Amino acid sequence: MTSRLARPLAILALFLLPIQPAQAREAVSLSATVSAADPRAAAAGQKILREGGSATDAAIAMMLALNVVEPHNSGIGGGGFLMHHDGETGLLESIDGRETAPAAARPDRFLGPDGKPLAFRDAWPGGYSVGVPGNLRLAWMAHRKWGKLPWARLFDPAIRLAAEGFEVRQRLDTAMKAVAPIWADFPEIQKYFWVNGAPAPIGTMLKNPPLADLFRRIAAEGPDAFYKGKTAEAIAKTVTSAPKNPVPITLEDLASYQAKPRKPVCGPYRVYTVCGMGPASAGGITVLQILGMVEQFPVARWGKDDPRSWHVIGEAMRLAYADRDTWLGDPDFVKVPVAGLIDPRYLRQRAALISLDHARGSYPPGTPPMAEPRTPAQPQPESGTSHFVAVDKDGDIASWTSTIESFFGSQLIADGVILNNELTDFSFTPERNGAPVANRVEPGKRPLSSMSPTIVYDRSGTPVFTIGAAGGRTIIMQVAKALIAHFDWGLSAQESIALGLEYFNADGLVLEKGTSLEAMKAPLERLGHKVTVAPMGLKANAAERGSDGHWTGAADPRSPGVSLQE
Repeated sequence: MTSRLARPLAILALFLLPIQPAQAREAVSLSATVSAADPRAAAAGQKILREGGSATDAAIAMMLALNVVEPHNSGIGGGGFLMHHDGETGLLESIDGRETAPAAARPDRFLGPDGKPLAFRDAWPGGYSVGVPGNLRLAWMAHRKWGKLPWARLFDPAIRLAAEGFEVRQRLDTAMKAVAPIWADFPEIQKYFWVNGAPAPIGTMLKNPPLADLFRRIAAEGPDAFYKGKTAEAIAKTVTSAPKNPVPITLEDLASYQAKPRKPVCGPYRVYTVCGMGPASAGGITVLQILGMVEQFPVARWGKDDPRSWHVIGEAMRLAYADRDTWLGDPDFVKVPVAGLIDPRYLRQRAALISLDHARGSYPPGTPPMAEPRTPAQPQPESGTSHFVAVDKDGDIASWTSTIESFFGSQLIADGVILNNELTDFSFTPERNGAPVANRVEPGKRPLSSMSPTIVYDRSGTPVFTIGAAGGRTIIMQVAKALIAHFDWGLSAQESIALGLEYFNADGLVLEKGTSLEAMKAPLERLGHKVTVAPMGLKANAAERGSDGHWTGAADPRSPGVSLQE
């Protein structure tokens, strides 16, 4: 029987159809695994699997635990995207739990009195940047579809960590020191994380009793305990009376939030099918664009140590990001030419712009099929995020990226929950050349994201790899790089994550300091690239299926993350 994920399948059909391989039962796992960016969160997921929970149950437990031990990066005060593969039916589905702009948010939200865009540092802390959180509604929808254990049990590890205490470790210490100067204006958050007038030092045991109490109520009552009543009132008051950039967020904004099922975006790479999150995430499309252009070149034969490989990857990256910043936005507000952006003919045209002899130097967006005229937007910075993966013994896969945006989000805290600053992912300039920008602020709109939870299928329709990352706009490249390293260069999931990253800035290419990519600097410069070498704050988590059917997790060695088997 021919799999519906066979390579000849049209890209448009891949986008429109839920993914349901004909040989789905071959995907049943012989083992279970979790991977998260903090060992305490991974342990929470492992515990849930051992108690008979599903991959979704484990992922929810990890999201909640990360809220406690990694409060600077993710939690229920933010949002996320979930990709889910059902091991029994083979169905691939995704849920959009991205934050939304409150009703008071207008396209001029981030313009100053002079009509010019605010500097990021002026827009980030305080009320302007807070979107309506989505992670809990996402978790609730996912649990109702794929959960096995009682909802309340998934909260046990996080409640214990918040109530009994958790140790401050290096990542949290670094984050607290980074925002310490800002916290002079935010005394409420200092109460949770400062000791004797300074950020709690490494080794300190911190507790968050209000968060533990909130988790107990949500465990008993469901997400309405967050989106309505006492906590909703606390969130509204906190944002509306913020010490900086106060702005209304209403009880109706919170009560009306809904997570949304979305169709995954899938496309071919070599003999595989790569599936990612569709808009309002830019991740799935941009990863597929990079891969579709790289596929036109023999990077597998060249290998990871050949400058030609990194030249092609770098050029494809910059062309794909140009399309990202032009064509992508919330599909409920703007027409996104998804099928055109990942059309193989279009990607071959874009790949034809890449010369092996020299760097282009200029990377304009293309005009994909079925696209309406669109004005490019100014890219916005992105940062604090976490990704986690769970695979259960029935072959279910949950790949979830969660974020509150920058370190400690907006710096606002309500009932122990740190509130996101996701609205800074919108374009600060609402119009360019007299035309509206696709990613401008509008009430109820979801800001564009780089989050890229990904699941890859082999030619028979069996899932063989899943990955996601943290690191703002570098997320897309971390995922694309790991997929190329795994499927072209034969690296394991762990080695693929650990391999150095190539990225870019306004000046040119950036190679990750302290990795083998530093050796590419001179050869790439001879091709006309401007190249700098710099450290990067990267953090990816993945899992791979071996030829024996066993799944093995992988965690980024740059982070304290771990993978645990069950």
